[in-house]
Amino acid sequence: MQYRPLGRTGVQVSALCLGAMNFGATADEVASVQIIDAALAAGINFIDTANAYSDGESERILGRAFKANRRRDEVILATKVFNPTSPRLNDRGGSRYHILKACEDSLRRLQTDHIDLYQLHRPVFEIPQDETLRAFDDLIRAGKVLYVGCSTHPAWYVMEALATSEKHNLVRYVSEQPPYNLLDRRIENELIPLCQKYNLAVLPWSPIAMGILAGRYAKKDEYPADSRAANWGNKAALQRRISRKGLEVAQAVGKMAAERGLTSSQLALLWVKDQPGVTSPIIGPRTLAQLEDSLGIADRSLDEADRPLFDRLVHPGTAVADFHDSNTWMKARLREE
Repeated sequence: MQYRPLGRTGVQVSALCLGAMNFGATADEVASVQIIDAALAAGINFIDTANAYSDGESERILGRAFKANRRRDEVILATKVFNPTSPRLNDRGGSRYHILKACEDSLRRLQTDHIDLYQLHRPVFEIPQDETLRAFDDLIRAGKVLYVGCSTHPAWYVMEALATSEKHNLVRYVSEQPPYNLLDRRIENELIPLCQKYNLAVLPWSPIAMGILAGRYAKKDEYPADSRAANWGNKAALQRRISRKGLEVAQAVGKMAAERGLTSSQLALLWVKDQPGVTSPIIGPRTLAQLEDSLGIADRSLDEADRPLFDRLVHPGTAVADFHDSNTWMKARLREE
């Protein structure tokens, strides 16, 4: 397993981060615990979840798993806050009211006394950033959180957050968690250079494009019964990510992978892992077999001679599938549907 610094913190994290979004959803607790234990045995020391995943059940499963295996102290544990946690109006967003309450709830579910990386799941443009950052600052001063980060934020908003932290002497974001895969490279235009300049860790989600780059979808309107596009509550939105051009790129990646003795998903993940500025892509296995597939490239590096081949499939900074559809701020159009 390779390890890399988490931004400028000095903390070392595995070059693959175990994402827990499937825990309590498409992976039951038994399967989830098997995945957790296998990941730790393979050297993964970085796990990411969110309070909204499976209505908090993902956090609960992690908490019970750590209580059983007693390996909590070996893990950099990350979770997120923003999405609604109840029908009540104020149980959502980036307000001080919600963040402080949500943190206590996450600590109880995770059965831990602190969160290593606490992230704002989506930007909140309606309130000043010092409101959010001051709440994060107080959590750090109280010892309940060690570091804070953000997820799926535009570059200008991350820059404003850094400036706000400096102006008010508040805690500083150490990471950003954006969507990033070969089919959607738009963060290369501004976000990646910003993170490189100010030493923020980049933790990409959906590195294999929700299975598109694993060859899960043969045709645009055909969805395997056990696929995310067929099963998740927002499946209509997920199905829109499956574009004709994206499927063509996936087929090309599959051919390249076979020539190199890899699976399609392994080559797609390897490309993200070794892209400039990337710290640790988030893998989200729902089975032990999927975890083992990802671990197959944990100690491998991308051949530099292969980079132009990927660039010819999808030009740097462009997209052929929309993985920014979970936010309202990305306005750039796809190069081709």
